[in-house]
Amino acid sequence: MLKRMFVSPDPGRLRLRSGVRAVLGIGLAVVVCGLAGHSLVAAITGGLAALLALFTVLDTTVRAQAITTALLPAVGFPVLALAAGLHDYPRVRDMAFLAVMGLGVYARRWGPRGHSLGVFAFMAFFTTQFLHTLPGQLPELYSAVALSLLASSTVRFGLWCYERRLPPAAVPAPVTGEGLARATTRQAIQATAGGALALAAGLLLSEQRWYWAVGATWWVFVNTASRGETLVRGFRRILGTLIGIPIGLAAVVPLHGAAVPSAILVAIGVFGIFYTAAVSYTWMVFSVTVMAGALYGLLGVLDPALLVLRLTETAAGALGAMLAVLLVLPVTTHATTDAWIQRALRCVHTCTAEAAARLSGSPTADPAPRIAELEALLGRVRLSLAPLVHPLSPLRARRARARQVVALLDTCAREVRGLASVAADPEASHDARLAAACWRVEAAVEALTARGLPQRACSPGIPSHSAAAEPALAHLHGLERALAELAAPLRSDPRAPLIGV
Repeated sequence: MLKRMFVSPDPGRLRLRSGVRAVLGIGLAVVVCGLAGHSLVAAITGGLAALLALFTVLDTTVRAQAITTALLPAVGFPVLALAAGLHDYPRVRDMAFLAVMGLGVYARRWGPRGHSLGVFAFMAFFTTQFLHTLPGQLPELYSAVALSLLASSTVRFGLWCYERRLPPAAVPAPVTGEGLARATTRQAIQATAGGALALAAGLLLSEQRWYWAVGATWWVFVNTASRGETLVRGFRRILGTLIGIPIGLAAVVPLHGAAVPSAILVAIGVFGIFYTAAVSYTWMVFSVTVMAGALYGLLGVLDPALLVLRLTETAAGALGAMLAVLLVLPVTTHATTDAWIQRALRCVHTCTAEAAARLSGSPTADPAPRIAELEALLGRVRLSLAPLVHPLSPLRARRARARQVVALLDTCAREVRGLASVAADPEASHDARLAAACWRVEAAVEALTARGLPQRACSPGIPSHSAAAEPALAHLHGLERALAELAAPLRSDPRAPLIGV
């Protein structure tokens, strides 16, 4: 876990850039709110809105990100009003919160934009509970949110829009055999059921801080697709909170609510959230816990009992999510893993075909976008395999096979990247041996997947033997070996399935 946080590679320093930009954007948002004369509660609301905009808006293009950010108030403002108006009607408030939760998950069917809007709507309701927002405060909060989104967008899309110099991010579509609409409906039902369990448990623990349990259920469900992923994510959320509470206390209590050092600690927490999110969910939750402790310190309500209550509420919420995915319309880890692995293998073939076509002289062939897609798919494979490779998994044989699959798929990706770099060399020319090796790669992928591939094969080229083709052949042979070795873990004993045979 420590290695993932401190040693994980950061190509292009994107995680570092994201963390620093988040601190600048959120810091500017809070400063603008302060200059506008807003209260501390309004400034915190605005800062949280800026954080969500920077963290959850992940459309593939900068233009789409800007549009989604502009749409956030359209869902956030009505939910803020609804939640603030229901404070005196707890039963109706609870039902409304669960409805917002279910609709927020259901919105995933509209892709990254639907996901972002759903998260913002849920967190708008959550924030009113966290800050005990009353209807009379709504105009000030609306102003704070609008100013904060404008300030953070100025940093993100104006002062430091490093994404403009990068290729569009590859975001693989969700994998499901039942259709995206049915999948999001199932997830919405699961989330609502888990939220109901968490809400009931949270109210038993505290009638004032019950919302932490519902929030934990929500964030456990985000970006998960199977019961195994949800179980691992729930465990990591509890662990991150458990680690963050004592460290947060040690850092926050000596500050006695002082504004400047507390703000610095919040900034450190914000940076940690953005810097670690891509590599360690545990450390991201740790950062959230420290940041929340600093905010409680600023509000003057921090005490050890409150943070212990937050831990128990988090555990209750994670348990609610786990029970929901185990009992309500469950989707097995193996079914999800199978789909992602098959998509990754097909992408390996497509990358190979593009690179070989480039070597044979095609002016339109470009493997780079496909390689970016492959990297994204491998990220999803690792996420779906996380329950099997977790150190606490009792299934040792499956854990070993899952690790072997991940290692071999990484080898495939490495060989494909090498092949693409060779193809980019203008001196490399096509060779009949390249075509033959490419056909063998296609056959190997077809043997590993249950369905056929699109009718796209490597061009046979002109019979020739070029010295420039030797590096490409080495990468293709390495790819062949990795695909051949994948057959054993993927086609093992069906009583211990990794993917369906």
